[in-house]
Amino acid sequence: MFRIFGHYIPKSLFLLGSTENLILLLSVYFSISLGASVTGIDTPIWPKALLFSIVMILVMTAMGLYQHITEDDTTLVFTRILLSFLLGVVLLTFIYKMVPELFFGRNVFLLAVLSSFFGIISCRLVWHLRQDHILTQNTLVIGAGKKAEQLERLNRMGNAGVTISGYLNIEGSGPRMIKDDRIFDIDPDLTNLSKIIADNHIREIVIALDERRKFIPIDRILDCKMRGVRVVDVNTFLERQLGKICLKTLHPSSLIFTEGFIQNEAKTFIKRVFDVAVSSIILLLALPVMLVTALAILIESGGRGSIIYRQQRVGANGKTFSIYKFRSMQENAEVDGKAVWASKNDARVTAVGKFIRKTRIDELPQLINVLKGDMSFVGPRPERPEFVENLSREIPFYSLRHHVKPGITGWAQICYPYGANVDDAREKLQYDLYYLKNNTIFLDLLILIQTAAVILLCRGAR
Repeated sequence: MFRIFGHYIPKSLFLLGSTENLILLLSVYFSISLGASVTGIDTPIWPKALLFSIVMILVMTAMGLYQHITEDDTTLVFTRILLSFLLGVVLLTFIYKMVPELFFGRNVFLLAVLSSFFGIISCRLVWHLRQDHILTQNTLVIGAGKKAEQLERLNRMGNAGVTISGYLNIEGSGPRMIKDDRIFDIDPDLTNLSKIIADNHIREIVIALDERRKFIPIDRILDCKMRGVRVVDVNTFLERQLGKICLKTLHPSSLIFTEGFIQNEAKTFIKRVFDVAVSSIILLLALPVMLVTALAILIESGGRGSIIYRQQRVGANGKTFSIYKFRSMQENAEVDGKAVWASKNDARVTAVGKFIRKTRIDELPQLINVLKGDMSFVGPRPERPEFVENLSREIPFYSLRHHVKPGITGWAQICYPYGANVDDAREKLQYDLYYLKNNTIFLDLLILIQTAAVILLCRGAR
């Protein structure tokens, strides 16, 4: 794993992105080598080729082609690639219209698009067939109880960039949850630990003991570390591999002594500048869409009812504020004003509301909340006070998400679908905690780009 500004990026994904970036760059030079005419031949080609590759990589990222862990099948991946190229061509055409000097000619452009498209399709085919063998790291888990079981589930996913070679069922493991054929035979005093590591080409050891205070074999593990084997605890491992902080393995001390979870004046100021700049730009671009949406709601309701829906939500430091949304449900949708989770195919949603919820247009008025300072552009989604009161009782550490401003979009929104119950809220909190720990402008930009895929593919809306 690489760690860039606190955010974990798998080496395998970095390799994939670098390879596909190289394919995009070489496709331009390949097209030129075929004798196609080049506009602006007196200017260097490399800046134009670089622009072509950067735009396409950003669009592919936005379409979710570089997600940390994905269960997409081959057909969906190829669909995402096709959509990425269609959107990329539209975006590049717009850029070339604005800055003609960056255009390298119609023939070169078309050939570059076609050659890079088939090049990336070929790259993805190889990746799909060989991803289990590309930079995959053999891992040994010390423990065979409940915490180790979490790792075995990850191992069965098969695309997390690690292969768990086996487990050690030593004292402190807790009730055994791992099958016999996955457990290595180990001497009582762990004298054959070095042999197990050498024989299985182990590169990393994960400490996953249910009771670890006095059962960790310090001397043996330290010896392995001095021999170049990486040693991590189960919390760090799961955070790194899944992009979330798992509540099942989390203790308060883990939050206190770990790096991250730092808020300071400099970070707050930079984030505020980012929020105002991004929200202002999107608000100007989205203004025509917002006007059409307001008109559609007005027509559907026969001129009766509100266009903008206001609702109390819990913000930073537990303070409540009024959130703005385009009204997507019938007036007085909640009986006696009692808070109710939105359900799939909710009968309260209007015809216009169904569309604007799918496309996230109903969220656009929240740009005003961001400009007012109630919200940030990126952060945990704000919940209603009634839900927060209940969730704070049911879910440990839930109140921690209120230490930052809530957001229009967030890490949980791009990693997990819409939540409509306590279990969903618990799962999303794990992603929110990851964001709280590692939030930077880099991560905000990554979330902003990947939000495009959520919108375009209509994922998670109700």
